[in-house]
Amino acid sequence: MGVPAMLHEQLELSKPAYELWLEGQLHKELGIPDDGRTRIEIIGGEIVVSPGPLFHHARIVTDIQTAFILKQGPAPDYPWRCVQVMDFNLPRIEDGYIPDLIVLPTSEYEDPSNANAQHLTAKKIGIAVEVTSKWTAADDREPGRKRVRPTKWNGYAHEEVEYYLLVDRAPDKAKVTLFTEPNPARGMYLSEQSWAFGEPVMLPQPFGVEIPTSAWEPWEEDQGQ
Repeated sequence: MGVPAMLHEQLELSKPAYELWLEGQLHKELGIPDDGRTRIEIIGGEIVVSPGPLFHHARIVTDIQTAFILKQGPAPDYPWRCVQVMDFNLPRIEDGYIPDLIVLPTSEYEDPSNANAQHLTAKKIGIAVEVTSKWTAADDREPGRKRVRPTKWNGYAHEEVEYYLLVDRAPDKAKVTLFTEPNPARGMYLSEQSWAFGEPVMLPQPFGVEIPTSAWEPWEEDQGQ
């Protein structure tokens, strides 16, 4: 499993990286094949290239999506749907992410105008979901004291994403945290609630979803994800 590469400002591009990302041309500009697995994101103003996830990472994402589908089954008017690996545009800070999962209102999910959309924005989503890997966890979490560059935690708060669900698979953490009450001016979340792996995650209203985590495991130290 490869290690994500971080590309700094000295890289010569024909346009700013954010503009290329919006146009869907950043892969081409960097000479990286668009294989449908390699993720190219702009986090804290820098380009981060990450390999596709391993099976257990993907399984966790599917488990979360399945919990929403099961909620929908007996309640066809349930107002939330899920999409995986859809680009998320952060125009305020000119970042571009690819969340593992986005929960969005059914009205947006069914809106014909979104059929060919390349990106979603904060106004169109309910929850952004990230599952950490060994190599990308620092970009997903709340930044530590030594971290200079903002993380996705900061970016989602800047864009006023009301709910950020972080599944942290690090062996010394192995927990799920729901961040709420974003402060866009400061780029931080003011409230959070956590569950250890093995405990059911109870998402509050307006979602009202229970996500089982009994089969979730931390990553193995000798593996990337």
